[in-house]
Amino acid sequence: MFDLSGKVALVTGGSRGIGAAVVEALAGAGALVAINYRNRRDAAEAVLARVEGAGGRAELVGFDVADSGAAADAIDGLAKRHGRLDILVNNAGIAIDQLLLRVKPADLEATWATNLNGAIYCAKAAIRPMMRARRGRIVFVSSVVGEAGNPGQTAYAASKAALLGVTKTLAREYASRGVTVNAVSPGYIDTDMTAALSDEVRGQALAQVPAGRMGTAAEVASAVLYLATDEAAYVNGHVLRVNGAMYC
Repeated sequence: MFDLSGKVALVTGGSRGIGAAVVEALAGAGALVAINYRNRRDAAEAVLARVEGAGGRAELVGFDVADSGAAADAIDGLAKRHGRLDILVNNAGIAIDQLLLRVKPADLEATWATNLNGAIYCAKAAIRPMMRARRGRIVFVSSVVGEAGNPGQTAYAASKAALLGVTKTLAREYASRGVTVNAVSPGYIDTDMTAALSDEVRGQALAQVPAGRMGTAAEVASAVLYLATDEAAYVNGHVLRVNGAMYC
């Protein structure tokens, strides 16, 4: 249904979980996808192999999104190499969970550096070639926690909530240049991150989901895919919730 043939995309944190599913969805629709990773090159290579095995096109782009210079250089190089950059999916993120009284300044700084600053650095670099082309799609991956809050996740919730403000602001700034900026807000998704939770915590989380099940990374990726297409050209500044009615 959706055709991204000829488009070039970058997915940050594309080596696992939701990011890997987004890479495969965009590549499956015809885009050439740059798979960003920080440390897990082996995991990124596995995603690359799956994409190529399915007949898609992808490449690896290793850099830390929290390093503004590295992000700018990598994204500028990607756009110059292919003559364009059409889609940016800001998915890279970390979670350091603690009750507020146990949160250390370093925890806040690390969370902010990756989840918020890193997303802004990548968006700033990607917007330049998009403005020149007068066409682009930026999608931020936020979280239901950023909208509803969650005990023990002050730093994570704050960073994901901040992304929604960035989304709405950039949508207003660059709509006239043909660039749309939207966010997806996943709920309780079955990934390696949630798999690490205890049975008790998983049960408590699942009890909050009216749909009665966890979502899948592929379901989040489908929402991202839609926002990256021409069909979503008039959807801008929107937060698309993928949460099984966990938060409405």
